Formats: sequence, C-alpha cells, structure tokens
Amino acid sequence: MDQAQAARRITRTLFAAQSLASAATVAIFPVVSIIGARLSGRPAWAGVPAMVYLLGQAFSAFGWGHLMDRLGRRGALVVGLLLGCGGAVLAVLSIEQQSFAGFLIASLLVGAAVSAVALSRFVAAEVHPPAERARAISNVVLGGTVGAIFGPLLAGLAARTAKLTALEELSGPFLVTFVLLAAAALVVFALLRPEPRELSRAIAAEYDPKHAEGGMARPLGEILRVPAALVAVAAMVFGQLIMVMLMVITPLHMRGHEHELSSISFVISVHVVGMFAFSIFSGRLADRVGRGPVIVAGTAILILACLSARLSPEVLPLSVALFLLGLGWNFCYVAGSSLLADQLSPAERGRTQGFNDLLIGLTSAAGSLSSGIVFAGIGYGAMAVVAAVAAVIPLLMTAWWQFRVRPAPATP
Repeated sequence: MDQAQAARRITRTLFAAQSLASAATVAIFPVVSIIGARLSGRPAWAGVPAMVYLLGQAFSAFGWGHLMDRLGRRGALVVGLLLGCGGAVLAVLSIEQQSFAGFLIASLLVGAAVSAVALSRFVAAEVHPPAERARAISNVVLGGTVGAIFGPLLAGLAARTAKLTALEELSGPFLVTFVLLAAAALVVFALLRPEPRELSRAIAAEYDPKHAEGGMARPLGEILRVPAALVAVAAMVFGQLIMVMLMVITPLHMRGHEHELSSISFVISVHVVGMFAFSIFSGRLADRVGRGPVIVAGTAILILACLSARLSPEVLPLSVALFLLGLGWNFCYVAGSSLLADQLSPAERGRTQGFNDLLIGLTSAAGSLSSGIVFAGIGYGAMAVVAAVAAVIPLLMTAWWQFRVRPAPATP
C-alpha cells in the first residue's frame, strides 16, 4: 500500500470513528441537564454534569497527546473510546441507582473519550503532505455532521425503547452511547492501519524535512513563541470562546422571548450545520489560498455573526446569525488546526496538539460557565458586542503574522 492510499484509508477510518463518537455524544446532550437536576435534587445543579464533562474533555487532552506518543495513535484512540464505553455503562448504573456522584464520574469519563477522538483530526493531518492537511482535517471534522443528524434521532428511539424495559427512560441514550463508542473502538482497532505515527515520519522526511524526525523535540514554550504556532492556537481558542458564549446562551435568550422549544431546536440545528457541514469547503480553501486568509475570513464571519445576533430575537435572524457563528468557528478551527500541524515535527505533535486541545477545552468550560453571568449582567445584545470585540484579537494577530511573513520584494 503506497503512502497516498494508506493516508486515504486512515482518513476514512477516522471519519467513521468521528461520526460514531459524535452521534454517541450528541445523543446524550438533551438529557444530561435533566439527569443532573433529578439526581442532585437541586435544579440549580442541572449544569454541573455538563461542566464536569467539559473539564474532563479539557484536562485529559494533554494526557492523550503524551499517550499517543507512547502507545501510537491507534492504541491511544482505542483506549480513549473504551474509557468512554465504561463511562456510558457507569452512567446507566448511576441513573438506575440514583447516584449523582457516580453520574459525575461517568460524565468525566465520556468527556475524556471525546477529547481523544477530537485529536484524531491531527492524526489525519500528519499522514498527508502539507498541501493536503487542511482537507484531511476537514474530512474528519465533517463527521460531526453525521452525529448532529443521527444523534438526536437515536436518543429519542433509545428513550422509547428503554421505557419498554425495566430501565429508566433517561438511561436509553447512554445505552446508545455505549454501543456507538464500542463500534468506534472496533473500527479504529481493526482499520486504522498502518500506524499513523510511522507513516507521519515518512511523510515528514519526504515533504517537510525542516520538521522531520531527528534531534530534540522543542519545549512547548519555544513552540508557542513561533508566530505561526501562536496564531494557530489563538484562532482556535478565541473561535471556541466566542462560539460557546453565544451558542450556550441563545436558547435562554429565545426562551425569554417566548419561543417554542421546536424553534429553539431549529436555531441550534442550523448552528450545528454551520459548524460542520462546510468542512470540506473550508479545508480545500485553506490548502488553496493559505491558512492565514481562511483564519482572517473566519474571524470576520464571527464578528458579523455576533453583531447580527443582537439585531432581532426572531427565529430567522437568529438562525442566520447562529449559522454564521458555526461557519466562522469552522474556518478558524480547520485552518488553525492545519497551521499548527504545519509547525510541528512528529516528535512534537502529540503533546503540543494535546496542550492545544487542553486550552480549547478549558475555554469551552469557561465560556459555558461565564455566559450566564455575562448575560444576566449586561444582556444578550451587549454580550454579543463583547464577543465581537474578542474576535478582533485573532483577526489582528493573524493580519500581523501575515504581514510579518510576507516575502520581501526581489531586488533588481
């Protein structure tokens, strides 16, 4: 099997695993807060399991990066997915036994599994030449679309099925999560061959000798002092912060204007489509015109989305704004991931990319927790303006970096 064929097989396998894992996690989203309120006995604690899930996703990312260097990409992904299976089983047992503490541990384990799967986008990137990395990342990220479509459908079916058995209705979605994560683990174990880490070394030696294997891996601090690496991380972190702050609070904003749950679900579904459905387009654009211009476009779209969101609380304007919010996030995420992958040698990739996802996870948790406070303090419209101002930071950083690396004009 030649390198190109092996890379295509690895990417297809990672897409399948991402699709299964995405459906597995989306299936449980509608019930997590309900379970949190029921098991804790305190409605105010409904969001605690989601917070624990996000923290588990954040703090495990750095560990997965190190484990990928030790066990290989295939081994670490299988371990992560099996850990998620254990979390799903523990969630079912906790629901049946009315154990809030057990459910929090289960949320932590599922979050850690999601963190491992999220790193698979970098695995796809490293087995492709630099000119094809953004497309490879976007092909894996596209799996989120599958989850967004089928996850809620499976959740409803599982809940109805659970009612026909001796299980709690709310246990059903976690049974679906177990089955899908187990299927993803089987797919990775059976099909993720050859080991991507070995192929990535051959790719680096042939296409990217500057970052080929050999010599000491640079410390994280030194890597992040490289302007391109700093811009890549900033694009992903700020994109995540802006997206989470606005997305999390929009349902509450709409509820305050007496919208039906069906209308709120429609707006969030449109947002998810913006996040994932155009991944192939953003990846090809990043490979064709460069990472920097796509990040600039993404931050500009985020600014437009934030300013649009405050114009009207009606369904159609908010749908357009939230779609743009997802699209801007996608541009920053895909192009930023590609740009970071370009800066790293095979020996540096696991831990650096894990640290990057640690920052993204912490940003998600902070954005989710702070959005309600900011919303209560200054309102939705003002919060959207604050988010738009925040998007200016990666925009200016990327423009500065693009100007700095622009080649000098040739001398006559």
